Amino acid sequence: MSALSDAAAALLEAAKRAGADVAEVGLYEGTSVGVQRRLGKTEETERAETTELSLRVFLGRCSASVSASSIDRSAFARLAAQAVAMAKVVPEDPYAEIPEAPPALDAGFLELEDPVEPSADLLIARAAQAEDAAMGVPGITNSEGGSASWSRAVSVLATSHGFLGEYARTAHSVSVTAIAGTGTAMQRDYDYDSVIHGVDLADPAQLGRNAAARALARLNPKRPATARLPVLFDPRVSGSILGHLAGAISGAAIARGTSFLKDALGQRIFPAGLEIIDNPLKVRGRRSRPFDREGQRVAQMSFIEDGVLTDWILDTRSANQLGLKTNAHAGGLSNFYMAPGRLSPEQLMADIAEGLYVTEMMGSSINGLTGDYSRGAAGFMIRGGQIAEPVAEITIAGNLKEIFLNLTPASDLEFKRGTDAPTLRLDGMTLAGA
Repeated sequence: MSALSDAAAALLEAAKRAGADVAEVGLYEGTSVGVQRRLGKTEETERAETTELSLRVFLGRCSASVSASSIDRSAFARLAAQAVAMAKVVPEDPYAEIPEAPPALDAGFLELEDPVEPSADLLIARAAQAEDAAMGVPGITNSEGGSASWSRAVSVLATSHGFLGEYARTAHSVSVTAIAGTGTAMQRDYDYDSVIHGVDLADPAQLGRNAAARALARLNPKRPATARLPVLFDPRVSGSILGHLAGAISGAAIARGTSFLKDALGQRIFPAGLEIIDNPLKVRGRRSRPFDREGQRVAQMSFIEDGVLTDWILDTRSANQLGLKTNAHAGGLSNFYMAPGRLSPEQLMADIAEGLYVTEMMGSSINGLTGDYSRGAAGFMIRGGQIAEPVAEITIAGNLKEIFLNLTPASDLEFKRGTDAPTLRLDGMTLAGA
């Protein structure tokens, strides 16, 4: 048993002595190192260590939680007493409980931990490679810098029902932002990569060249006329559509009756053949995990099969409210993605006489009750099936029910962000411009 697991067991015992019927302990220890470099100079090197503790106790159906930013065993009795005292004065919640859970899986097969911690010099070198490559591209006039980081976090969950699980996760990342043009005509763009194992990290220099090319492509944007036209979402932004779906099929939203999809279970809400999957057991997946935040054993699930909505995102409480069983999604989704289609992005836009290719989105106005959708955007016009001039200061609008039902995925899915989708084509969206 590790020191963290041993501490979790000790806090559970303190909760029992304080009078809790059942209890749950979560412990987290994290270390991160980051560097920031700009215009050839290292501006910042930072190392941070974080500790988090949470304790949830139940007295019958009454529950309360306390938290702390240190693991101090001498304070366990006091924390447990505070939690129990709070549970005595709160109203009952008929749906909340700490569920039984099977023994935790060993997370080793997920390969979530890189045993190699990079030195500060290596992180500086990664940031330098990214920025130097960006600044070496003709037309790049400035930089917001290159950065590189590494982190390691250990999570422990223990319950008085006998569950004890622990796993570690590492992350390596590089990012760079380049600026093109001068004065009020300047444009910027970025690229980044984040992986579990350092050997999987993208070439920092290539990230820099990508950022530079994107910034240059955005120079001298136009503001197109208002129109209704086909829209393609670049993979950098297409995952946001999945984010809106996740919010709409959250068990909590369904139980409250505040989702525009509250009556859609078992209905086709996406085109036939389309599949949307959550896979917590993806090897080296950015959000992979051996169990959820209630200790439930996780598995790959399809929330959309052949375009049909098959389930809600459920933890124990929301499942109880709906008369269902948890599907091991306490703490939310993991590696959530839309399966790729058959056509390349170029093939998807080949028949578009005039359309919009979105590469950046900002702000949002999403009505969770109706599905009405409006977001600020920037990108490029599509003319004659080809990417054309850059555009900015526009808004795209529609309704998520119609968006879901009429989208077409391309074949270029990449697992990069945790919530991932390929390039998406959406016909008949409203572009509000000049």
